[in-house]
Amino acid sequence: MRRPAGRALALAGALVGWSFTAGLEQPWRRHPVVQAALGTALAVGAGAPMGLRAPQRGRGLRVGGAAAVAVATGVLAASALPPVRAAMAGRELPPDPWHWLAVEIPVGTVWSEETAFRGALAGLAGAAFGPGTGRLLQATAFGMSHIPDARATGESLAGTVLITGVAGWLFALLAERSGSLLAPVLAHAAVNEAGALAALAVQRFPGMRR
Repeated sequence: MRRPAGRALALAGALVGWSFTAGLEQPWRRHPVVQAALGTALAVGAGAPMGLRAPQRGRGLRVGGAAAVAVATGVLAASALPPVRAAMAGRELPPDPWHWLAVEIPVGTVWSEETAFRGALAGLAGAAFGPGTGRLLQATAFGMSHIPDARATGESLAGTVLITGVAGWLFALLAERSGSLLAPVLAHAAVNEAGALAALAVQRFPGMRR
């Protein structure tokens, strides 16, 4: 196996394997700063172009901002459906919602996953297999990394892998089209934050569940 391909496959396997350690009794394992630091280190180590300087930064903000508005609108619209509201009502939420919204989601989830998957893995996989296949490898690994979360919440494994895999594919396209990780960061944050706010609203205002 060629060395670049081996590195890409090894990182994909490592990222999926790392996700399965989330339930271990190690408080540091899911600390937002630890997660973000690891993702950033992987991106820097892989030489991934993060596009945080002009002009890529500006394109990333514009593309990501437009995508964020679209996906947040879609999430909030879906929350109007009774089955979706019922699922949100039964969801177990973190005890500190403000920390969840301000730190855990943007730092521990969004930034860490975007730097690791759309930064490090997408860069290595694209260089080894080409844009299309590399994007598919990255999206597949991203989908599979959510299996532990699906098991913990009782959600469909196949559905979770498919939905998050498609999201990973689309996030990668945003990064490629804009030349900046800021685009998928904004879109990813919009999906998670909108979903979190909707779930909080449904649980705090019982009248919304009908």
